[in-house]
Amino acid sequence: MLREDGVEIGRFRVRRLMRELELVSKQPGSHAYKQATVERPDVPYRLNREFAVQRPNQVWCGDITYVWAQGRWHYLAAVLDLHTRRVVGWAFSAKPDAELVIKALNMAYEQRGKPQQLLFHSDQGSQYASRLFRQRLWRYRMQQSMSRRGNCWDNSPMERLFRSLKSEWIPQTGYLTAQQAQRDISYYLMHRYNWVRPHQFNDGLPPAVAEEKLNPLSGMG
Repeated sequence: MLREDGVEIGRFRVRRLMRELELVSKQPGSHAYKQATVERPDVPYRLNREFAVQRPNQVWCGDITYVWAQGRWHYLAAVLDLHTRRVVGWAFSAKPDAELVIKALNMAYEQRGKPQQLLFHSDQGSQYASRLFRQRLWRYRMQQSMSRRGNCWDNSPMERLFRSLKSEWIPQTGYLTAQQAQRDISYYLMHRYNWVRPHQFNDGLPPAVAEEKLNPLSGMG
């Protein structure tokens, strides 16, 4: 963002200025990943950590995280297009069930113009392994890929998205209401993350901006 404004600054100067202003960077705490207990040999790891793809709507990734709102845990499912790491779908619910991930997939499918023949990758969560979700992938003519059991880095772009959301945006005390959480997270994912926040993968460009420059006719309005 500073480069776009013509400001040249390095990390050492940033560190000095932060020290002078008594600013401290916010970092997320450690997180214990819940490992799958049953391997899914029927759904191979087709992605194979090939996270750099050539065009939009070629590979999507999905995952679920948890958010504290209204005195209890709620759950966020998101869909990421690997081309420029753009968020193309999301859903929010009090239940981490198959309907949650189906809603996120439906949003991505409709917003992106109903693409076909793409690869959808996720971890081995029960929601993504469910009959309902796999039937929806079949209806949309999408091929499925799943991470290996206990390998969170097999879906690292999603881990990075949720890490950014929680460390940069979500209040440490959570949200007073589920409606407030939904509005605030929607703003972050679909506006700030896609259109404003610089992304290292895109040489400092936000995902939606990078996608428009690379593929002017693709993407969402």
